[in-house]
Amino acid sequence: MAPEFLREKHIAYIQSLDNKQDELEYWLSEHLRMGGVYWGLTALDLMGARDALPREGVIDYVKSCQHPNGGFGAHPGHDPHLLYTLYAIQILFIQDALDVVDADVVARFVTALQDPETGTVRGDLTGDEVDTRFVYSAMQCLSILGKLHELDVAKAVEYIDQCKNYDGGYGFNPGAESHAGGIFTSLGALAIANRLDLVDKDLLSWWLCERQLPSGGLNGRPEKLPDVCYSWWVLSSLAILGRLDWIDRQKLREFILDAQDDEQGGIADRKGDMADVFHTLFGIAGLSLLGFENLEPVNPVYCLPERIMGRLKR
Repeated sequence: MAPEFLREKHIAYIQSLDNKQDELEYWLSEHLRMGGVYWGLTALDLMGARDALPREGVIDYVKSCQHPNGGFGAHPGHDPHLLYTLYAIQILFIQDALDVVDADVVARFVTALQDPETGTVRGDLTGDEVDTRFVYSAMQCLSILGKLHELDVAKAVEYIDQCKNYDGGYGFNPGAESHAGGIFTSLGALAIANRLDLVDKDLLSWWLCERQLPSGGLNGRPEKLPDVCYSWWVLSSLAILGRLDWIDRQKLREFILDAQDDEQGGIADRKGDMADVFHTLFGIAGLSLLGFENLEPVNPVYCLPERIMGRLKR
């Protein structure tokens, strides 16, 4: 029998995360702060408790991380980066506060990261790291802002198609092995671009459903341990493909619930490990996709509550 879902403890756990400023770990994790706000706020929203974090305080914090070039850093004083810019825009979208930023300035920052020849997208203006995470992040960010047309979507789709492998999966770069995270970012970008016709849906769905292990949990690639976060990366991909029924839903539910901290709240990567807000969101989002625990529905492409998707500008 599966444990019960510890909703109130998870809410209290997320609320407590900013009250640990006397701990060294708090100061060593500044680079995770914007992501942590997105993970925590989204988890709260899916549990019907978005107001557990102060709306104006969240908005003010996000604004304090923006640079004059439109990009956002992970925390005040940190350099702007595409991933944190996406988190910032997602947070403001959830809070119905996109009007506090200039969408044109943010869009210019994002589109400047695309290589017009290859369609690839960098994470920041000074680095040269490119992979499908950044293509997906740019496309989601711009679609929320109603600026997707400012990106060369066709070129970006060409790049993603080059990342497809013989097993139906996608790597983070052309020639890289198939990985559930790379599959999610590729499928998410293709879904936003309305180009899922490029996907071998049955072959890819087989690869994804084979990620389920006897424990019920999912791994990200063959011969790896199961991890609660793949309850999102694998499951959302199956949802996009319309194949959620290709796995044992009840066993996955039990795996996620077993990873809960029954004392302090929060969800870990697997049973017995320490809970963190990253796995808390993706465990809750996975349970939402499965239709368990009376959670708010989550959008499998954007990892945002379905209740706000009607505001999407595209």
